[in-house]
Amino acid sequence: MKPFTRILRLWTINRVFIRHGLDELVFNIPFMRPLAFVYHISPWNWGKQETRPRGERIRRALEDLGPIFIKFGQMLSTRRDLLPDDIAAELTRLQDRVPPFSSLEARKMIEKAYGKSVTEVFQRFETDPLASASIAQVHAAQLWDGKEVVVKVLRPGIDKTIRQDVELMYLMAGLLQRYWKEARRLRPVDVVAEYEKTIFDELDMMREAANASQIRRNFEANPTLYVPEIYWDYTHPNVIVMERIYGVPVGDIPRLRELGVNFKRLGELGVEIFFTQVFRHNFFHADMHPGNIFIDPSNPNDPQYIAVDFGIVGTLSPADKRYLAENFYAFFQRDYKRVAELHVESGWVPPSTRVDEFESAIRSVCEPIFNLPIKDISFGQFLLRLFQTARRFNMEVQPQLVLLQKTLLNIEGLGRQLYPDLDLWSTAKPFIERWMDEQVGVRALFNGAKVNLPKFLENLPYMPNMLHDIMQQTSQHKLKMQWESQQLEAMRQEMRQAQRSNRLAIVGGALLVSGVVAFGLLPAMSLLAMSMMGTGVVLLIYTSLK
Repeated sequence: MKPFTRILRLWTINRVFIRHGLDELVFNIPFMRPLAFVYHISPWNWGKQETRPRGERIRRALEDLGPIFIKFGQMLSTRRDLLPDDIAAELTRLQDRVPPFSSLEARKMIEKAYGKSVTEVFQRFETDPLASASIAQVHAAQLWDGKEVVVKVLRPGIDKTIRQDVELMYLMAGLLQRYWKEARRLRPVDVVAEYEKTIFDELDMMREAANASQIRRNFEANPTLYVPEIYWDYTHPNVIVMERIYGVPVGDIPRLRELGVNFKRLGELGVEIFFTQVFRHNFFHADMHPGNIFIDPSNPNDPQYIAVDFGIVGTLSPADKRYLAENFYAFFQRDYKRVAELHVESGWVPPSTRVDEFESAIRSVCEPIFNLPIKDISFGQFLLRLFQTARRFNMEVQPQLVLLQKTLLNIEGLGRQLYPDLDLWSTAKPFIERWMDEQVGVRALFNGAKVNLPKFLENLPYMPNMLHDIMQQTSQHKLKMQWESQQLEAMRQEMRQAQRSNRLAIVGGALLVSGVVAFGLLPAMSLLAMSMMGTGVVLLIYTSLK
């Protein structure tokens, strides 16, 4: 970004912050402090008082700054370990709704990707978009073979815009971290780095198409979730073409009620889909807000979820997945001591942490929400108290779990809309127990045998050669050990020889000194004679030592 453009954009950001009463974010920076006096004595600020809550002011400022800052605010809303509760709650209200770009630009993007006109690629292309967001917009179309599809087109110039805004975010985060005492705890630079990775992943349509294909394969034998088919021949880095789905938006509760959908079943399926993606597939949709989820009501008593928009997905390492599953299992058993022990074993809290104190703190957070329906549970408040407890025990922030936290908050919102009386714990507990049995129980033993048996049978014909190689290697190892033993013995012999030489030197020196002392007044010939005598005694001693 050119210096003038950067200064102009920073000036715009500062104006937006000041307009929304966020003076403390602007004038707390040292080189801006002299301007604070001028600002506050300006006539238009006389008697001005800001009555809006700070969370609302921050949310409105981000909305005015545009789609990239809106998505940044949405990501921040999941970091309740970093933000005050009132700000985090307000940021969850940010909506990723932006005006669509012109259909002419969309056609140009498509034609550039295919190298041919839109009419050659599609039998029909609707100019009015079905949906528009900060990264891309979606148009309905029809292929020449008659298939109904949707075409998702990346916004023109969005890559450059994002890079410029992310660069500015780094600049502002660095200033805050350097000059604002509270910001040092909130680690704004790390937060921007986390956002940068997520937002640039969304810009690659090929990556999103691959994510969608993977989740579709994962649920091929599971009718609870349907994922549209990707048409790879028409998919490019800036364009995705996928099957068009027809469903009811999950947020259209009146329409779902009208169709007689079983909301209890719908809520239970949502929990099952979440845990299946996280613990069985280890590949989960991490942007499950209502705009990306639809319902197929053709079977009202056993409805089906339909998911779209796979730009953001999450995975966990095997260690994190197992750790979380064991935590859930211990939590469902109300075994808070085991929860505390797991935190210590994982290294998330210092090894010096007293398990009994940590257990007591976790119990005070978790026990009040047991056996409550989802309508009476605020996961936001629960996570907030959990993170406050974690900070008290110096628990480290785990960036790899941010997308999981975001997904949990989305699930909470959907659950409240669909079936507020859902008992989340009784619904999830059997799933976690089964998963644990698959990992460490009898089923795990049979699953391991089932996985490894084909490998064993495949290698069975080569077993004799493998055994021969092992025996040969063992023999060579023994020869090597024997050679090393011989070398060691030779070294010991040399050391013993050196010790004998040292003894001779000591004895010879002692005799020489004795000769000098005894015959120091005799002529040189006498001294030589005594030296020869001393040498004879040394040889005698040496012979006796051998």
